[in-house]
Amino acid sequence: CVIVATIRALKYHGGVDKADLSTENLGALEKGLTNLERHVHNVREHYGLPVVVSINRFTADTDAEVALLQKLMAPSGVPVVLSTHWADGGKGAEATGRAVIDAIEKGGSTFHFVYEDALPLWEKMKAVATRIYGAAQITADTKIRAQIKKLQDDGYGHYPVCVAKTQYSFSTDA
Repeated sequence: CVIVATIRALKYHGGVDKADLSTENLGALEKGLTNLERHVHNVREHYGLPVVVSINRFTADTDAEVALLQKLMAPSGVPVVLSTHWADGGKGAEATGRAVIDAIEKGGSTFHFVYEDALPLWEKMKAVATRIYGAAQITADTKIRAQIKKLQDDGYGHYPVCVAKTQYSFSTDA
């Protein structure tokens, strides 16, 4: 699994104002890293997949920020590679491609969903929300619950679910 992140986003999660994301801020980067670490944990532990972190490098990212990110992620054993495909085309994504091939060749995938396939759609959504995002519960108004029930009754309950996230999925604390 490739998790794409930006140093800008990690600094934002670390408390930097949007107007200041182009300024080096190692403290905010370190603080915001918890978001990336959570995604890595979820993919490896809850889905059983090997992980590659691809950093979509912006021109304002400093060498010190890149080095700190790689240093902080090193204990996890997850490869952290830089990608500049936006500027360099396919050549800028070669490191990511090589890291993915290496992860595939090493094996270790024990993929599984975070819920049993036989669960109803509502319970599958609840499992994703509670196990992946740390929610205590899920709620929906009557109209939405009726739509989910109709999908279940119409035979779609055996399908996997996809739960979209926002930047506040792990916390409502901006």
